[in-house]
Amino acid sequence: MKIKEKRRIGWDVGGAHLKAVLLDAGHHVLQVIQLPCPLWQGMEQLSIAVERVLVEMQQPDAHHAVTMTGELADLFRNRHHGVTAIAALMAEKLGKETLFYAGPSGFIRLPEVDAFYDRIASANWHASVSWIARNLEQGLFIDIGSTTGDLIILSDGRPRNRGFSDAERMRNNELIYTGVVRTPIMALIRMIDFRGYEYRIAAEHFATTADIYRITGELMETEDMATTADGAEKSVEASMRRLARMLGHDYEDAGDADWVALAQSFRAAQLAQLQEAVNGLLARGQLAADAPLVAAGAGSFLVQELAVQLQRDCLQAKSLIAAGSDELRHWAGVCFPAYAVGCLLPESGD
Repeated sequence: MKIKEKRRIGWDVGGAHLKAVLLDAGHHVLQVIQLPCPLWQGMEQLSIAVERVLVEMQQPDAHHAVTMTGELADLFRNRHHGVTAIAALMAEKLGKETLFYAGPSGFIRLPEVDAFYDRIASANWHASVSWIARNLEQGLFIDIGSTTGDLIILSDGRPRNRGFSDAERMRNNELIYTGVVRTPIMALIRMIDFRGYEYRIAAEHFATTADIYRITGELMETEDMATTADGAEKSVEASMRRLARMLGHDYEDAGDADWVALAQSFRAAQLAQLQEAVNGLLARGQLAADAPLVAAGAGSFLVQELAVQLQRDCLQAKSLIAAGSDELRHWAGVCFPAYAVGCLLPESGD
């Protein structure tokens, strides 16, 4: 299939966010939009978000490329149901020529979605690493988003993933359910030290990782789109209050310096989870000692720290992106699968 030299929009339909990147024919980033899209609340959430992007981008003649992870939302009976429902809505909103990314099978149109649903489901990581492979011979690509982390070995200019489906990737250290916004704190560690005492963590959704990174100052306000665990505000004090509940405390029981120290301890626990997975991948022996970590996503700052701990270089994926400003380059790095799937659209074919 031939894609003419028009502008293109890459879409990444997640279960919590919708991401869209507008590119010109030379793959330069022109606009990036990320919107909250709690898909578990109903398909109307996606419909509203897509319409808002189209209004803001004003590109009626653009080509559209779609990848997704939203099929995992518990709105759907299973992944098959989710993929076909999302694809139908996207084709309705974007047009019948909309192309859906099916991993190694390439791009397909709506009539083929049912047959390729298992290749379309959660293939956004494959789009990312396939684009990286066009620009880098080897490295360990790590995209840490709001909810999950994707970790894929790249060597000899090819992705070396052992799994493709979520289940396969989860058992191969290639998909880690830990992110910098939505992950419940109780998923990070079972026990933690606080002011000289060891505490068992409450098995309750009192706080999320966004609370950690608001306190440490590493999460940008514009990337902090999810609701808080208690529905309250996103201030540093409110985040400390939520973190305190994880140990059975009130915010008033200690000083701000103590809550900062606790946030740093939870941060270290999340880094330890990620490093354990990275160590498992490096143990495969497929990467040279000087192969870099390649960082993408809202949590790319954690990849930078992992690289320091592992004594490897860290290449920010955004540095490979062509854009007219650092802000656009940053946001395309945060929304990297949407950028990648737009770039991967074929420019010539049968």
